[in-house]
Amino acid sequence: MSTRYVVGRARAVLDALEHLAGGLGTGLFALAALAWLLATAALCLVGVGILLLPAALRMVRAVADRERGRLSRWGREIISPEPLPARPRDALAEPAVRRELGWLVGHATVGFLLGAAALTLPIDVLHDASFPLWWRLVPPGAATPAQGFFAVTDWPGAFLVFLIGIAALVITVVVLPPMAWLQAWPGIRLLSPDPDADLALRVAQLTATRAAALDAHAAELRRIERSLHDGTQNRLVAVTVLIGAAQRALTRDPAASKEILDRAQDAAEQALAELRGVVRSILPPVLADRSLPDALTALAAACPVSCRLDTDMPDRCAVSVEATAYFVVAEALTNVARHSQATAATVSLRRREDRLCVEITDDGAGGADEHGGSGLTGIRRRVEAHDGVFELTSPVGGPTVVTVSLPCGL
Repeated sequence: MSTRYVVGRARAVLDALEHLAGGLGTGLFALAALAWLLATAALCLVGVGILLLPAALRMVRAVADRERGRLSRWGREIISPEPLPARPRDALAEPAVRRELGWLVGHATVGFLLGAAALTLPIDVLHDASFPLWWRLVPPGAATPAQGFFAVTDWPGAFLVFLIGIAALVITVVVLPPMAWLQAWPGIRLLSPDPDADLALRVAQLTATRAAALDAHAAELRRIERSLHDGTQNRLVAVTVLIGAAQRALTRDPAASKEILDRAQDAAEQALAELRGVVRSILPPVLADRSLPDALTALAAACPVSCRLDTDMPDRCAVSVEATAYFVVAEALTNVARHSQATAATVSLRRREDRLCVEITDDGAGGADEHGGSGLTGIRRRVEAHDGVFELTSPVGGPTVVTVSLPCGL
């Protein structure tokens, strides 16, 4: 048995235990919502429950949405349906609400029991496997295995309990992943939207990202126009004026004309440098000539804050995706230098299956806000235009973490 298999199996068991524990939490909420719903149904027999039914259905929706969020962190994202209608009769007529009620009954019973059993198994394993270490320290009647089958009075009995603990460990390793799947399956089956609704939501999402892409494109054009108008164009006008002045002074004062021509040359060189900067901002040449890690290395070296780069990119991605990742890092490092008061930053670049993942972390003061004019909104729009995911974590006091995930677009 290889070490890789053992590590993979242990990770699968720990993941299953984490999901079962999370399911136990939503199972508690589901149990409370089911009790409230049953009490409301009983009160409906006397007419009072009709007034409480909308609140009960909203509670069911809230618990179901929490389970959707839990399952989305495990696998494919499960989107919440449309808001509940105001009238209880209309709400109960919706298929999504009826499926939520069916899930609620199952999760409040079977799902809750599976989560409770999953937490009990590791405790039993720890109890029985460590039994020989402490059984002599407890009263004779308390020296029993976790299941309480018999009382231990001698060392052979203590060793038997130890073997029971090893057997329980094997059973736990085998059954926890199927238990996690069994607990999650009703939610995946009943809480997912209908295919037609999912398609409609996807169309709406693509429409929104298309609008964001057009906005980002228009903003980029405005930025380029502003850079050319305010910088390069003004310097070229200055060059024209200086050359005209040099021509007029050539016959009167050749020495003065030489000084004016030197100034015109300086202005032309500055205009050329600014024009080169605008061209590079459209698509950095290093992305086409070399690779994204090389381009990010140049960004990290130019950052005023000490920046460490951690990359793992065995293959190239689509040019537009690499350009987006480059500008995300460039904008984030600019924010770090201007606003964060950080002393160090880290840029991590990873290829995970069909997605390109970028993470920028700094040790600054935190408190970054997308609406604070720091360019984070532009990053989000650019990322979402590629059907990517943008996440910002920036508690007051730091650290600030910007995480971006982009489809590789191969």
